[in-house]
Amino acid sequence: QLRFVESGGGLVQPGGSLLLSCLAFGDGLDYSAIGWFRQAPGREREGVACINDSGFSTSYADSVKGRFTISRENAKNTVRLQTTRLKPEDTSAYYCATVSSCGLRHGDFEKPDPAFSSWGQGTVVAVSA
Repeated sequence: QLRFVESGGGLVQPGGSLLLSCLAFGDGLDYSAIGWFRQAPGREREGVACINDSGFSTSYADSVKGRFTISRENAKNTVRLQTTRLKPEDTSAYYCATVSSCGLRHGDFEKPDPAFSSWGQGTVVAVSA
C-alpha cells in the first residue's frame, strides 16, 4: 500500500500562498488517484481536492475551488497542492491519501479509498494575521 510524507506547511498571513507536497512510497502511484484531505482540531476530516492517475482530471471542494490547484509528477513520486489566497478557515493539518476515483463521480474527492489506512504525519497550515 502507498504511504505518503507531507511537507510544505507553515504559518502564513491571510491572502498568502503555500505549496504543499506529498512524497509517495510504495508501489502503485502511477495508477492511483490521489486526494488531499485536511483536518482542523475538533473537526472532521474533509476532502479538499483529488487528481486521477494521469493527472488530466481533477476535482475540488467548493471551499477551495479557484484558490487551490492539485498536480502530480509521477516520475518524482510527488503530488502537490498549490494553495493561494489562503483564509483563516484553511488552517488545518493536510494529508494525502489514495481515493477510489477522481472526476468520475460527484464528490469523489470527499472520501479516501476505503482500503487506505497508512495516514502520514500531515503538514500543518496556519493562516493568521
